[in-house]
Amino acid sequence: MIVAFSVTPLGVGEDVGEYVADAVRVVRESGLPNRTDAMFTSVEGEWDQVMDVVKRAVAAVEARAPRVSLVLKADIRPGVTDGLTSKVETVERHLAPQARGE
Repeated sequence: MIVAFSVTPLGVGEDVGEYVADAVRVVRESGLPNRTDAMFTSVEGEWDQVMDVVKRAVAAVEARAPRVSLVLKADIRPGVTDGLTSKVETVERHLAPQARGE
């Protein structure tokens, strides 16, 4: 499964990068495949592994913020591994010049 999630501290002002870094640190230290972009962090693994990482990432932000917002989207597809890479590769293959007839 792949979970894309965003943890946002509330009540701490506009500069939230330090808080978000706490959450991302938890994800990266988990050892699970992951990617972070400007809006979400995606993590791939089995249900219990991924949800544990999300829970700990939220807890890391919650430890320093009075309120936390969590947005989560999950792709639950048993038996699929390396989806973080393969899904992007599929799109890139369709974007390649030969796919456009160039």
